[in-house]
Amino acid sequence: MALNPSDPDLMSREEDISRASRSLKAMSHPLRLKILCTLGDKEVSVQDIVDTVGTSQSNISQHLAILRDKGILASRKDANKVYYRVGDTRTLRLIGMMQEVFCSAGPGHN
Repeated sequence: MALNPSDPDLMSREEDISRASRSLKAMSHPLRLKILCTLGDKEVSVQDIVDTVGTSQSNISQHLAILRDKGILASRKDANKVYYRVGDTRTLRLIGMMQEVFCSAGPGHN
């Protein structure tokens, strides 16, 4: 979907704009972006996230709670493990676009 600034309905969708703003704000922390990139389209245990991202479990848990509370992540418990996944396909598309734009080794990227 292309963004069309001349679309008269663009600014009238306050609910969509508010939801996007809340989601982007929640994702804007570097550690939360690492968590989201670690998850991608997979379901991952908290311990595996800790091992991949490389910080303490308590720190990861705080950031996971923020992402979950904003509706970005979904979780499930299996025995003594908690698994997280990105709960919204729009967020998965956004992560993919961010990786394409900011993580590409193509021309114009340092």
